[in-house]
Amino acid sequence: MIKSWMAIAAVTVLVAVVGNRLNSDDIRWFNRLQRPRWLTFERAIPIIWTVIFICAAWSAVLVWEADPGSLQTWVLMGFYLVLEMVTIAYTPVMCKLHSLMVGTIVGGTGALLGYMLAVSVFPISLWAFGLLVPYLIWSPIGTYTTWAMIKLNPEDK
Repeated sequence: MIKSWMAIAAVTVLVAVVGNRLNSDDIRWFNRLQRPRWLTFERAIPIIWTVIFICAAWSAVLVWEADPGSLQTWVLMGFYLVLEMVTIAYTPVMCKLHSLMVGTIVGGTGALLGYMLAVSVFPISLWAFGLLVPYLIWSPIGTYTTWAMIKLNPEDK
């Protein structure tokens, strides 16, 4: 029998791999963008997001285990999935459209969805809520960083 953590981990990895498609033009566009001087941690961002996705997936496991298979739990699993899809869409959508404003909107949407999900899981599991806190902190930072880059790259608004 497949454990809930295995299924949730598999879906998390699948969405991340399938949703993160960039071509060389997308990467070139992104790499040429000017960054704020205070953005000294850019190399750590992939590690930070990996930790955040692991925490969010574990949060989903805790919610599932609290009431496996109920309608409310399935709805929340859908919510986790939508949040991951929006979060993963940030880079490819922004890069394909060459638009930092679109990136800011997608990032802000992810932040808002993250807060909504956290409020939804709080009554179910304090630990599941706590595991979403890294997302709740980091997502607005990433969104703000993208917004700050608009001023440095007005042609890529």
